[in-house]
Amino acid sequence: VLAYQDRVYTVTYRIMGEPSAAADAAQETFIAAYRRIERFRGGSFRAWLFRIATNTCYDELRRRKRRPTISLEDLGGGDRDDSPPLPDNAPTPEDVAQENELNQAVQNCISNLKDNQRIVLVMADVQGYSYQEIADTLNVQMGTVKSRLSRARLAVRRCLQAVQELLPLQYRLKSDD
Repeated sequence: VLAYQDRVYTVTYRIMGEPSAAADAAQETFIAAYRRIERFRGGSFRAWLFRIATNTCYDELRRRKRRPTISLEDLGGGDRDDSPPLPDNAPTPEDVAQENELNQAVQNCISNLKDNQRIVLVMADVQGYSYQEIADTLNVQMGTVKSRLSRARLAVRRCLQAVQELLPLQYRLKSDD
C-alpha cells in the first residue's frame, strides 16, 4: 500500500474527478487487491493493481449513471472557502485564482470525456504509462489504446479552446491574422 497509494489515488482522482470518490476508489482498490492476491499470476504487479483501480472506477461510474445523486454541499447555502492557505512566498492571489481556474477547466474537459478515453488519457498523459502497459492493464489492443488516446487528446484540445484565455500564451493556438 505504501509503495503504490499515491499513484493509485492519482489515477482514481483523474478518472473520478473528485477527491472523496477517488479516495474511496483507491481504498476499494487495495481491499480488492488484498482479497484477490492469490489470483496474481506474476508479471507486472503495477499493471495488475492499476487494472483493479480502473475497473473499480468503471464500476462506480456505471453505478452513478444508474443512480445519480446530489451532494448536500451542491444544494447551496453556507459560505465556504475551500481554497488552500497561501504561504508568504506564494504567487499573488490573482495568479492563484487563474491557476485554479485553469486546473478546473482542464479537469472539466477530462471529466467530459467518455470513460474509456478518460482512463487512457490519464494513464498515458498524467501517469506516463507506455501504450503497452495501458493495453495490458485494460486488456485491449495497442491500436485501441492509440485511437482512444488520440480522440481524448483532440477532445480536450477542442474543449480547452473554449477557455483559451486561461491558457499560457505558449499553449494557445495562433491565428493567421
